[in-house]
Amino acid sequence: MKNPNNPCLFCNTSKKEFIFENDLAFVTFDSYPVSQFHSLIIPKRHIQNYFDLTNDELLACHGLLLKIKNKINSDDNTVGGFNIGANSERIAGQSILHCHIHLIPRREGDVDNPQGGVRSVIPSRQHYVRKSK
Repeated sequence: MKNPNNPCLFCNTSKKEFIFENDLAFVTFDSYPVSQFHSLIIPKRHIQNYFDLTNDELLACHGLLLKIKNKINSDDNTVGGFNIGANSERIAGQSILHCHIHLIPRREGDVDNPQGGVRSVIPSRQHYVRKSK
């Protein structure tokens, strides 16, 4: 199996795979999508994780996040929501050690019970009962 970190897969992404880009980041589709149009927002500078982004890079990534979200909504009216996430460090599931932010389109009925959303990274914590006040 090829190591996506040597050389870095994201540092070597072909510009023809870019959906959008700006000076500091680009958008491409995920090679192993969770859903159709699952996108990755990737800073051009090789940094390991989200917490290493500069403020300028954060703004650049956020701008592209909104741009691809709007494109997905325009192209697919079945999308009713999104999950946004970044895995930081191997223990949190990061396998490519170059910062990337996932934008995962969600559709009605794509899972039986979407309650908890990103909480499902720890499956036993996904579903919960609200405490009464």
